[in-house]
Amino acid sequence: MLKEFKKFALKGNMIDLAVGIIIGGAFSGLVNSLVNDIIMPVLSILTSRINFTNWFIALDGNHYKTLADAQANTPTVSYGVFISGVLNFLIMAFVVFLVVKWLNKLKKPEPAAEATTKQCPRCLSQINIKATKCPCCTSDIPQ
Repeated sequence: MLKEFKKFALKGNMIDLAVGIIIGGAFSGLVNSLVNDIIMPVLSILTSRINFTNWFIALDGNHYKTLADAQANTPTVSYGVFISGVLNFLIMAFVVFLVVKWLNKLKKPEPAAEATTKQCPRCLSQINIKATKCPCCTSDIPQ
């Protein structure tokens, strides 16, 4: 059983997956920092410093100044925190999209493989590119 587990764990796909998860975790920290430290402050200026976290409904019907005050006394529906989370997700997804698009531009396209076959003009079968006579219909192939 130990040999089977070793064989399973050391497969190329498993190691690739582990490396992807580790890099994804590090990348997540980088994107979170970009969103929280760069994009959200700019967005805050553009939205007149709206603080979504203090948008809530206290379930006891009373009015509280902050979410923390309300949560200390009663259950709340914190829809502002949800809105903030949705905005963070959308911004993060857009940033990841831009990074992936940029990384795809850095990849050099692989050159197209040279053709090794051509089509017979008479019977339309595939033949070797160097052939001078079609093996299917025996017609002469012009060069």
